[in-house]
Amino acid sequence: MPKFAANISLLFTELPYLDRFRAAADAGFQAVEILFPYELAAKETQRALLANGLDLVLINSPPPNYTGGAPGYAATPGDAARFQSDIRRVLRYAEVLKPGFIHIMSGYAVGTDAMDCFVHNLQWAADIAPHQAFTIEPLNPISQPGYFLNDYDLAAEVLGSVDRPNVGLQYDSFHAHMIHGDALAVWERFHPNVVHAQIGAAPERSEPGRGPTDFAQLFEAMDDTGYVGWVSAEYTPSTTRTAATLAWMRR
Repeated sequence: MPKFAANISLLFTELPYLDRFRAAADAGFQAVEILFPYELAAKETQRALLANGLDLVLINSPPPNYTGGAPGYAATPGDAARFQSDIRRVLRYAEVLKPGFIHIMSGYAVGTDAMDCFVHNLQWAADIAPHQAFTIEPLNPISQPGYFLNDYDLAAEVLGSVDRPNVGLQYDSFHAHMIHGDALAVWERFHPNVVHAQIGAAPERSEPGRGPTDFAQLFEAMDDTGYVGWVSAEYTPSTTRTAATLAWMRR
């Protein structure tokens, strides 16, 4: 059985941010991921992690643009200077929080220039922080129309071009199903590239057990393929109490 982490940007949101760490630990999680931990000083998040004995699996990059800009622009030509500045800021957080992975978001673009820009930016990030692991994740075009990295085949092509040992694939069962129609088939095909996994049930991105994906079969496939990384619960709970949606984990 995989080891599970909680995405506390989506789970336990009925509680204030710093209280979610205790709730995740009390629910049986040993690790968390936080999409954008940049509103508070890194030391505050660090204290919450330490107090509850939790590992930090993943954070997203770049920090959100609170003036209304797109959440990600690594594939947007002409934004290299901004990208590098924001990655340096993220790495300062990472020095304190020690996340297992930093997910670099491609942003919204299309074409060969976007591909070249994305590859170059990923190579730059990987080279400036060779001891930090990074991920890229395909997001489905229904939830994120216009997002550059919108297909697992494209992700594999990007990784081949980047060719850095500290850049890998982030698998998400919700997006995999929405893009390719079969989350298990995507896992079976692309698992050699996967360094981090997330789960949520399509089509509503709800807890496992509410959609077409057989999660017991998916977890078995993860075990059978030798995956030993974290599997993060990244879904929108169908009730106001996250704990009431965790039957899938207890099973």
